[in-house]
Amino acid sequence: MAHALPVSPLARPLPELKEVRGVRLGAAEAGIRYKGRTDLVLAEFAPGTTVAGVFTRSKCPGAPVDWCRDSLPTGEARALVVNAGNANVFTGRAGRETCKATAEAAARLAGCAPQAVYLASTGVIGEILPHERMTTALPALHDALSENGWEAAARGIMTTDTFPKAAVRTAKLNGTDVIIQGIAKGSGMVAPDMATMLAFVATDAALPASVLQALLSEGVKTTFNCITVDSDTSTSDMVLLFATGAAGNDELSASTQANAAALTDFREALQAVLHDLSQLVIRDGEGATKLMTITVTGAVSDDSAWRVAMAIGNSPLVKTAVAGEDANWGRVVMAVGKCGEPADRDTLSVSIGGVCIAREGTVVPGYDETPVVAHMKGHEIDIDVDLGLGDGKARAWSCDLTHGYIDINGSYRS
Repeated sequence: MAHALPVSPLARPLPELKEVRGVRLGAAEAGIRYKGRTDLVLAEFAPGTTVAGVFTRSKCPGAPVDWCRDSLPTGEARALVVNAGNANVFTGRAGRETCKATAEAAARLAGCAPQAVYLASTGVIGEILPHERMTTALPALHDALSENGWEAAARGIMTTDTFPKAAVRTAKLNGTDVIIQGIAKGSGMVAPDMATMLAFVATDAALPASVLQALLSEGVKTTFNCITVDSDTSTSDMVLLFATGAAGNDELSASTQANAAALTDFREALQAVLHDLSQLVIRDGEGATKLMTITVTGAVSDDSAWRVAMAIGNSPLVKTAVAGEDANWGRVVMAVGKCGEPADRDTLSVSIGGVCIAREGTVVPGYDETPVVAHMKGHEIDIDVDLGLGDGKARAWSCDLTHGYIDINGSYRS
């Protein structure tokens, strides 16, 4: 089904991808759900690779999420196996057995312990994932792994995605050039902590797992946790960050604070990769035709501003107004008022496309809707809200809600 969907009008082409020293990867067709397309991805990492992860906060997580959470304290990784088409969620003991069998099969190929194999699955919930299809396909896939397999991997993890997603940056770490490169998938069920979204980032930098985890946890706050397609939180979301150490930079201590100066450039580059990947996910929102950037200022705190921004981005009435190119700022006011955060009608201002429409509890005198109407016809919509209460600020990204979303999700299992 996924490959038949029209490509999102907000799509971006793949950047020119690089080799990340210490990473070999590829994709294969295992026939898990899709016919005639790849649906199984394997990556192998050099010995000594460290890992960090951030996972969904769903109370009904998939078996692979539990597997990765249990393995993460070791801080080490040698392989990653990802399948598309079946999420391995709500599958009980069978789901856990699939994880164990898959990890053991990949571990034999990589020459490592099963706990050093990370697993991710995306697709339909509640159907048994037969591990034989994966374990049978893994040996030939392992033989074909390549440093240039990034695009194949980006395509292999897609479900209802309409285009593959990747991002890359270079940085200096203790005077050594390092690469940060990642792939992601996600199109619907995208809401914070995390979003049906998987992202895998690798760097050839040498970094302790504790530092890697601190950087990743910080980075997702203003990227993956600030996007929403439909307010629904997936059971399967994760972002994993692997550091192979193959660049050979000088070792850093395990304290992020002690490394603050040395990490400045790397932190900025990682943040850029996470930002790019999260933006690509929202640009591929199911049925999306418009990208909404929602900026909230003047809140009592940054956290409050974030909750207001997400309430606007999650509002079906705001999203359908944007889809219909209707500059209905009253729906923005509605979303601000309903979300339970401190707000005052008489200090609130709303702007769309840089034009202030409402201020101090009423419409701006002489407001001319013409430039706002023109802005609403574009692919990228800017909504700015100033609550007028404090210094808190946040930015979130959403997309419009069209009939395409219903078409995709009304027939997802068929």
